[in-house]
Order: sequence, then C-alpha cells, then structure tokens
Amino acid sequence: MKTLAIIQARMGSTRFPGKVMQPILGTPMIELLLGRLSQSKLIDRIIVAMSQDNRNQPLVDCVRALGYDIYQGSEEDVLDRYYQIAAVYQPQTVVRITGDCPLIDPEVVDQAISMFHNSNIDYLSNINPPTYPNGLDVEVFSFNALAQAWQEACQPPEREHVTLYIRESGKFRVLNIAYTEDCSNKRWTVDEPEDFEVIKKVFKHFAPRRNFSWLEVLELEQQHPEFFTANQHLIRNEGATLGKGQKLWKRAKRIIPGGNMLLSKRAEMFLPKQWPAYFSKAKGCQVWDLDGRDYIDMSIMGIGTNILGYGHPEVDEAVHQAVTWGNMSTFNCPEEVYLAERLIELHPWADMVRFARTGGEANAIAIRIARAASGRQKVAICGYHGWHDWYLAANLGDDQNLAGHLLPGLEPNGVPQVLRDTIYP
Repeated sequence: MKTLAIIQARMGSTRFPGKVMQPILGTPMIELLLGRLSQSKLIDRIIVAMSQDNRNQPLVDCVRALGYDIYQGSEEDVLDRYYQIAAVYQPQTVVRITGDCPLIDPEVVDQAISMFHNSNIDYLSNINPPTYPNGLDVEVFSFNALAQAWQEACQPPEREHVTLYIRESGKFRVLNIAYTEDCSNKRWTVDEPEDFEVIKKVFKHFAPRRNFSWLEVLELEQQHPEFFTANQHLIRNEGATLGKGQKLWKRAKRIIPGGNMLLSKRAEMFLPKQWPAYFSKAKGCQVWDLDGRDYIDMSIMGIGTNILGYGHPEVDEAVHQAVTWGNMSTFNCPEEVYLAERLIELHPWADMVRFARTGGEANAIAIRIARAASGRQKVAICGYHGWHDWYLAANLGDDQNLAGHLLPGLEPNGVPQVLRDTIYP
C-alpha cells in the first residue's frame, strides 16, 4: 500500500461531546467527512482511529456500517494509535486527518500527497504556518518518520498530538503548503457548538450536493458572511493550549451561570484560562487536575473546610460506614442531636443550635434571628457574608460599597429597592 489515510475521531470531546456523530441534514458528521475524503484519487485506504472508550460504540457501529475499517487504541497516546495502524498496513505514506473537519477537500488532500511524493522530505502539511481555513488541515508523512517519532517522542503533548515531535524536534525534513492568500482566520472546523452551527449552514446551502469544493465555501462566505459569524470569537487551535479543565470550564459556562455553583471557586477569580478549575482526586494537601498534574493546596483547602486535609483516613472511614448504613431517610438522623450537644459544649455562650447547609444561609439565619430579637432593621457588617438579598442590599445605589469586603464587583441585580439603606459596611 502506498498511501494510508488515518482519521482520528472520538465521542468524548471535552468541549463538544459526541460531535462527530452530530447529524447534519440527517447524516452524521463523520459520514459526511468520510464521503468527501473518499473522493481522493491518491489515498489507497481510509482507517478511522479511536480510543477504547465505551462511549465510542455509536461511532464504531456507524463507521463499520459504512464499510470502513476501524482501530481502537489508547485514549491519550494518539501517536501510538497511528503507529499501530500503520505497522499493520505498512504504507509508504500516512495522511493525518482529524474527525472535526467535515469540509475537508479531497483536492487539497491530493495536492498535499502529490507534493509530498515529489519532494525529498519526511513531513508535509498546510498548517505550519496555516494559510488555508481552519478545517482544511492535512498532514502527510512517511511511515519511517512516524516509526521514529513513535520510538523517540516521550513528552505527553508529543504523544497526544501525533506529529508534534516530527515538526519540532529538528530531526526531520519538513515542508509547508501555502495558499496564495492568507485565509487562516476563517474557521470551518468543529470544536464547539458554535462551529457546528456554521457547518450546518454550509451543508444546508449546498444540499443535496455534498462534494462542493472549499473554494465554493470561500465564495459562499464572501456572499453570505452572516452564515459564518457564530464562531468568529473562537481562537484557532485553542484546544492545543487548553488543559482538560479549561475545556470543561468553557463547556460548563454554556449551561451553568458563571460556570459553577460557588463564587469562591470560580476560575476567573484566580488565573483565567490557566487555573485548573477541576480536580480528579485529592489526598492530604495535594490535589490532581484532569490532566494528571498534582498541586499542593497551600491555602484554600476546599474553601477552608478541610482542616484535616483531603481524604483523611478517619474521616473516610466514618463516611464509608455512613454509606454502608445509609445516609438518607424520611426519618431524622440521630447524629444531629449529638452534634448539637457537642457544639453547645464547645461554645458555652450558645444555648441552642440551628444547622445550615452553606455559609450564606447561616449568615441569613443569623441576621433574621438578630432582627427578630432586637426589633431593629438596620445592620452593620464587616467582611463577606454571601449572596443573599440582605447583604447585597449594601450595593443598592452604590455598587462599590462592598468593594473592600473581599469580593468586589458584586452586583445587586434583583435585590428589592426597599432594602436600600438597611446594610452599612
């Protein structure tokens, strides 16, 4: 076999799960991609490479039903996936295509393959630097270069991004194809839902024809720029620089106002686009992010609640025991009585105990009790006391009243105006 095309695809995209199987006019996106790529005159065989993740089963079934071979390998080591496939078929040349490029143009692919075969090089692409629209990406390299990269590349990004070692190690002869003008600012790939909306409009415009060229799409964008505005704010190849946590955070902000449930854990408060945002495990004073990097939690420790550290053996044992016995019932749990007695013992100034689920709720209860007991309405505060109306009312009329109280920029939208002049910082 002379030329083998490998399409990497998966259902578990962090930013847009299941995107390769999303229907466009009733046809899965991966089927449209395969149909267009199959028009190449220089590709001898097409293989779809995916991981062994069970979520990929719908993709497996679809690709097999279309008559294409598949290979399932490592989730993280995509370079190994490519090598294991190529080692079986022993092609002279490997073409890399990603499953998020449904507008891939077979003529662009053939141009790249032809130039590669006619040049004394190890690697050729149209992405280094890019001049074609994002979504027409094609990489061509020799099997020998792939085998050498597979043996020598050792850094996680080099294993994940397949050709990174070939492009950046300086050990290979590389060449780039450039278009006559720079169209790299045009975004025709599918990384996020906004991208998918653009691609759907393109296929709908040309329907039922599916073999339109990329130059026709370019002309369409010139004639109907409104078709292509939905994703213009997205950055090319942003996924290569974002960790899994940042990708999931972008996904979260589409469906959760602010991104999460707790203001004090909001990523933008610390280091936007860099803060890990999510953890995969925690133990002692260490916490691991979704990419497996470990950190020492030197200050926050679960917003101050874990004074014994994460995963303390004694605490874990008590939790496991509670799970075994059951931790939810129509009846009350006896532990609340024991805990109330213990709290009064520890705090002799208290006569009774009322439990709350959050700090903001505890503050709201305390203010209500204080107003009921004193008969007074106005409250003087110091510090941060949560998101409830009584506290945010301090910013009615002047949204800077709370600026010096740990968390500036708290907006009183929705707080009744009648609460104005009831809270004094």
